[in-house]
Amino acid sequence: MSATKVIQLLEHPDEFKAAVQLKFFRKQADVHPSSDSEKECLKMLKITSRSFAAVIMELDAELRKPIMIFYLVLRALDTIEDDMTVPNAVKLPTLESFHNNLKKTKWTFNGTDPRERDSITLTRFDKILDVYHELKPEYQDIIKDTTAKMGAGMAKYARDEDFKLNGVRTVKDYDLYCHYVAGLVGEGLTKLITAAKFGSPTLLDRMNLSESMGLFLQKTNIIRDYKEDLDDGRTFWPKEVWGKYAKNLSDFEKPEFIQKGVYCISELVLNALGEAKDSLTYLSLIYDHSTFNFTAIPQVMAIATLAEIFENPLVLKQNVKIRRGTTAKLILESRTYSGVLDIFSHYLRIIHHKCPVADPNYLEISLKCGEIEQYLEELNPDSSHLPKGAKPMQTQSYLDAQKKLETDVPLQKVIEKETSACNAAVTFVGITFVSLLYFAYYFYVQSV
Repeated sequence: MSATKVIQLLEHPDEFKAAVQLKFFRKQADVHPSSDSEKECLKMLKITSRSFAAVIMELDAELRKPIMIFYLVLRALDTIEDDMTVPNAVKLPTLESFHNNLKKTKWTFNGTDPRERDSITLTRFDKILDVYHELKPEYQDIIKDTTAKMGAGMAKYARDEDFKLNGVRTVKDYDLYCHYVAGLVGEGLTKLITAAKFGSPTLLDRMNLSESMGLFLQKTNIIRDYKEDLDDGRTFWPKEVWGKYAKNLSDFEKPEFIQKGVYCISELVLNALGEAKDSLTYLSLIYDHSTFNFTAIPQVMAIATLAEIFENPLVLKQNVKIRRGTTAKLILESRTYSGVLDIFSHYLRIIHHKCPVADPNYLEISLKCGEIEQYLEELNPDSSHLPKGAKPMQTQSYLDAQKKLETDVPLQKVIEKETSACNAAVTFVGITFVSLLYFAYYFYVQSV
């Protein structure tokens, strides 16, 4: 860990405590690969996304392997789409027919830039296939169907010359692009979760909820990655939005356009917040605790990231991320539904308070934050913060889900036990640190 990150942790004691608790007291999944191929897949998972790998490894055994393979297959597909060194003559047919490779037992692809970290998912795709064919047929079909839809959508945009030259033009196109690269992921995950009976079957009839889950994450990443995408020659911010503030998207890099760029960011954040209510409703329909964690953590990361990039001119110069200590704190605090709602409430207030009256989106931002806050109060099972006599709305689906979560894992007891252990550890570290300082000073005086 760099000195800067250590200093950040020390400057935020609550985050330091969370980081220690997550590092030393978080229960690690006891995963035993059943084959060499599965062991290789686990390695690939950690290489392509260390943080996401940890969450997948904590899933119930029923879903752990299917979701790992789902992730790796889509990561391989995305690597081909992202690699600008792959010519369209190769890229387009490969994207469109990629799902057919899942019928095979041996297939690899060596046409991407070997320096790309995620290319390992393609060069070792035969290992992914080995494990894919071990899955239940129902899970295989869901993964294959989602891959086919995503590949077709990616090829559509890769073929579109106007998109390559000018990026996304309208908000409608923006939503459609996010649907192909993220909404479909949410759809596939929902089908896997309901097939495992870990979520309400009504989710299958309300795919708009899983769509919002995917779009909330994707839109957050697109706003944050402005500079990185621009440097790579790609533009995903919709012209219908940024065109109000500049003639060219790259203008926001210029000092005289920084303020306009910040206003553009606020309008894009406003657009992303439009997905929040559906995302929260989706989480209320998840029964299994490990699956709840898996779906909740990315959502709380997204709202925290939106608060970090909101009214932040640094987004126009570099990739802005939340602190590692904040991440640890969010992971620990999002283990219950009420915890997720509290996190959303906290960051919505930050966004609201950060928005200056001079921002042309001030009124709409205020209204949107108020609308979501009101929805949070309706969903929140903890009514202690409400006026006397007022009660939050609790749908039967939510009550059923909460009952299952409490039956599966006594969450509060787990948290209290881990927090107590963490406090003891932090106290021990503190005493040790002070003692070392004392002895260092003592020996220094003696030597003088």
